[in-house]
Amino acid sequence: MKNTAIVGATGAVGRTMLSILEERDFPVAELRLLASSRTAGTKVETRWGEVEVEDLATADPAGVEIALFSAGGDRSKEYGPKFAGAGAVVIDNSSAFRMEPSVPLVVVDVNDADAANRPRGIIANPNCTTMAIMMAAGPLHRAAGLRMMIATSYQSVSGSGMKGIEEMLRQNDALRPNASGLQSGAWEDPGSEVYARPIGFNVLPLAGTLKDENYTDEEWKLVNETRKILGSDSILVEPTCVRVPVVVSHGIAATMWFDRAIGHDEVVGLLEEAPGVQVWEETVPTPLDATGADDVLVGRIRETVGERGGISLWAVGDNLRKGAALNAVQIAELVVTD
Repeated sequence: MKNTAIVGATGAVGRTMLSILEERDFPVAELRLLASSRTAGTKVETRWGEVEVEDLATADPAGVEIALFSAGGDRSKEYGPKFAGAGAVVIDNSSAFRMEPSVPLVVVDVNDADAANRPRGIIANPNCTTMAIMMAAGPLHRAAGLRMMIATSYQSVSGSGMKGIEEMLRQNDALRPNASGLQSGAWEDPGSEVYARPIGFNVLPLAGTLKDENYTDEEWKLVNETRKILGSDSILVEPTCVRVPVVVSHGIAATMWFDRAIGHDEVVGLLEEAPGVQVWEETVPTPLDATGADDVLVGRIRETVGERGGISLWAVGDNLRKGAALNAVQIAELVVTD
């Protein structure tokens, strides 16, 4: 049994973390819920009794053994080391520590062993988009050695939190009365605050914030996190991250080449044996199918027709579950048993 804390407990991912701890019968001795002063004092019913949300800024981390963080990068940087210094294993869902050499970046069922080497007492949870494609790429990399991947993501608005969902719904409502006019290009800009352009009834080929070489931070995460998780800096990754008007679940279309040629039947066999993956051959998996599911769904598996010897596929996963909360809890389960 472990004294367990959720930091950022009142956010979407924090609430999902709590429900998954309950679903998976995690061995909680004492549960603490922490958040900003705005929601501190709120009382939450849990299977371990009623828990009052504490103010993170004033809370004492003493006695916490496992701390699940989903409070944003700035709070992780400030409070993660404090919890680790007090003896907790910190499992952080933000990007704050992902590329730190002394912090393992773990996708459970892909590189579990890395979780045991945590000199700072911190384990990082990957980006939700990277997470989904790693569930498919990991087993193939182990079998054939991933050499190059071209990946295009189709990321839901929940990746931007409730504000992303609300902006999409508002824009849909604003644009719907003039839906017939959209056919001729007659539309009024509904105004955007979260995204650079409207997401309602639209697709934005710019998920994230532009960084180096005109690639977004979301795209660089795909590059750098793939290499770290799979343990090879030589893997070539060409990313494009797209925001789509979907509420939950991210999809990734990927084409991969390996150190040796790999065919459809071998790929299907490897993925059918992989934990946390469902292969859909007869039906195309969609974000609606993946929402609420723990597994990543993989379909459209086909051999490459341009440069032969590779494989193209589609992977889709719930970005709030496996893409965030579930993987964090699964890492905690590794910690409990190591």
